[in-house]
Amino acid sequence: MTADLSAPVSLLVLDGDGISPEIVGATMDVLDAVQRRLGLRFDLARAEVGLAPLARLGTTFPEALLEQARAADGVILGPVSHNDYPPVAEGGVNPSGFLRKHLDLFANIRPAKSHPDFPARCGVPVDLVIVRENTEGFYADRTMFAGTGEFMPTEDVAIAMRKVTRKGSTRIAEAGFRIARQRGGRLTVVHKANVLRVSDGLFLACTREVGKAYPEVAVEEVLVDAMAALLVRDASAFDTIVTTNMFGDILSDQATEIAGSIGLAASLNAGEHHAMAQAQHGSAPSIAGQDRANPASLINSTAMLLRWLGERRADPRLEAAAGLIEDAVSRVIAVPEWRTGDLGGPLGTRAFTARIVETIEAGETA
Repeated sequence: MTADLSAPVSLLVLDGDGISPEIVGATMDVLDAVQRRLGLRFDLARAEVGLAPLARLGTTFPEALLEQARAADGVILGPVSHNDYPPVAEGGVNPSGFLRKHLDLFANIRPAKSHPDFPARCGVPVDLVIVRENTEGFYADRTMFAGTGEFMPTEDVAIAMRKVTRKGSTRIAEAGFRIARQRGGRLTVVHKANVLRVSDGLFLACTREVGKAYPEVAVEEVLVDAMAALLVRDASAFDTIVTTNMFGDILSDQATEIAGSIGLAASLNAGEHHAMAQAQHGSAPSIAGQDRANPASLINSTAMLLRWLGERRADPRLEAAAGLIEDAVSRVIAVPEWRTGDLGGPLGTRAFTARIVETIEAGETA
């Protein structure tokens, strides 16, 4: 496929709750610097999801946004406070889960990589990626065609249903094996099939079947509880990890914090036709509006989105843009005086973003 270098890259940018407007604004400043530097054209459409549209329109996710997301080349989603939303029947749709489900963003790719000037908490460098199934599992908003996967048959009994399918397990296994092959050929399959014999048994059987097509990839299978302990002991022993939805959610937060800080953790939700950048952390309402938020997670997630688009469009400029952003963030956090407060530095959101923009504009990249 030959890239159309004249075509703009259309991105739907969704403001959420809490610190979202601040870190979304920072990300847009970085995109503006990148397009000036590389001659790219970003067509940015910005809209609101979450508590603001709920107050105005009675829904956290205005109906027209789904078609806008489908039509865009990619989506950037700011953090949302979905725990504070009313029930879905009263307009409280979780934008993150809704988009993952309706855009079929089945793979959540979460790198955990330490920085030489911001060392890993386990004492040795970490460079791993967790490939998490994103559309089923124990997540109640992604389990059923209609209704929710949680229900109460009586006031004293609560039941949660877990859905694991052959299709879902096979395609996340394929994503895991492809990434493992690209990264050097080591894959860890994380499960709990000793207890969840049917559901994780199906997941494990699918990964083994897919593995037959990747004889060059060395595979180990690890129970999730053991995996949690092993990451704390020495996360550097692992490279690519593939697992189900909830296990991947928990382990990726653990791994990125071990690698340095969840505030630096990038995250990409990807499917066959769509992708969405999303910070790995939450909306942090306690610091909203105080110029204290670290925007690096959403900025690095957006770099992952640009790389995904560059590969699909065969446009090397988008891949160069991803590298430019990642290198600029890395250079800024290497200087203690340029870090945000959560990283032990003195800067707020705006000043930290300004440093990244200056680094991009000055051409101080590898």
